[in-house]
Amino acid sequence: MSINKIKDTFQRMYRNSTYRLWLWVLGFFTVLVTFIKYKGQKGKDKFASIKADIRKELEATTLQDELYQTALVQVRKKNEYFNKTVSDAEVEKQAKEIAAKNFETILQDKAKIAAEMQGVREVTMASCFADLIDNKAFLLVSLVLSFPMYIVMVLFQNPISKYATDRIVMMVFVLFGVVWLVFTILYISPMDPALNILGQTATQEQVDQFNRVYGLDQPYLTQLFAQFKNLITFNMGNSYQGNEPIMTALMNKFPITLQVTFWSMLVSLGIAIPAGIISAIKQYTSFDYIAMFFALLGLSIPNFWLGLMLILYFSINLGILPATYQVGNGMTLIMPAIVLGTGMSASVARMTRSSMLEVKNSDYILTARAKGLPENKVVMKHILGNAMIPIITTIGAQFGGMLGGSSVTEKVFNINGIGSFIVERQYIPDIPVVLAGVVYISFVVSIMNLVVDIMYAVIDPRIKSRMKNY
Repeated sequence: MSINKIKDTFQRMYRNSTYRLWLWVLGFFTVLVTFIKYKGQKGKDKFASIKADIRKELEATTLQDELYQTALVQVRKKNEYFNKTVSDAEVEKQAKEIAAKNFETILQDKAKIAAEMQGVREVTMASCFADLIDNKAFLLVSLVLSFPMYIVMVLFQNPISKYATDRIVMMVFVLFGVVWLVFTILYISPMDPALNILGQTATQEQVDQFNRVYGLDQPYLTQLFAQFKNLITFNMGNSYQGNEPIMTALMNKFPITLQVTFWSMLVSLGIAIPAGIISAIKQYTSFDYIAMFFALLGLSIPNFWLGLMLILYFSINLGILPATYQVGNGMTLIMPAIVLGTGMSASVARMTRSSMLEVKNSDYILTARAKGLPENKVVMKHILGNAMIPIITTIGAQFGGMLGGSSVTEKVFNINGIGSFIVERQYIPDIPVVLAGVVYISFVVSIMNLVVDIMYAVIDPRIKSRMKNY
């Protein structure tokens, strides 16, 4: 990133109150020196005196009254257009605010023109920062002491990376909120983890020892801050049952859940996308009715029942597929993928059909056909391409949910995945495991939503252009 880009990025970031806070936090040394320089030069600011003189000149004219009358007309027309009943006092207040804002804009523009003619520059934090980093020695020291700030400035340059960074920061706050909410619910729950694990015959001394070892005898706030600390350090502690490291357990089970999710999604898309496309193009035909009937059937059939039927037929009667999951045996993933994939394919197929139906009768589709484009190109590029936003939303939500685990299907096929692991421990309740599981699911869903939003920008140029102005 060049020096000029650094100057421009600092100026744009400092205008925004949120990014200004991040500049202070991540680049405290650099921003502090800049602020000291700014305060030192502000008293000698010739631009301020030029602006004050122009303000007096403008206030002596009828400009403010003209701006007020114009704003008054605008506010009244706006309220009439939206059929809003607003009191005269409120209308006058809104008009005065608009007029004052427009007056300051005109004043700033005239002051800048006058200052340029006199060779005077406005003293701002951005101008002081630009002067400082022109000094190579200061720039070098600043890069060393405020390195995180420059990383954020690089991310700020690209609209997608800027958007992703903002979302990740918000996700951190969401995770803290999730930990607080879930821990509070578990804390006030009448279930006693010590008795559930040690048994009803446990002595009071054993229960007290258990509570002391796991910190359950501590006050609410102490336990809550301990959970926040675990979240920050990526160490969710050990489980009550088995005393195993929770992060290790989750990481060991994640590849299994990922495999099941991947193959299930492959089955889902292989069925849903072609069925949805054909149903939309051949609307109200026999294929359309049959496909949507099976989609409704797929939504209605419970996963556990379908799984048991597949085991009964393919494992017990025919003996061609293993009934339970085995690590390293890809054949054991076929039936779980079919069970989960068919259920998901129903939603994706219905969404594909409805989205394409909204698009296929648009004017630009008629124009594409009138130009003589091949029907396959019209369908795949123009109709499906413009209908992808809702489809991607559905697929992303389902993929994120699947990564969170499918406890029922995992139980049916004896898959030692994340879903069954979390569900088993919530009945104890194994508080660290439940908290870690909820944080994991929240993290996965947030990441998938972010990926989906970025894919919107890749698919739709209109969203990408709006993201550049974000």
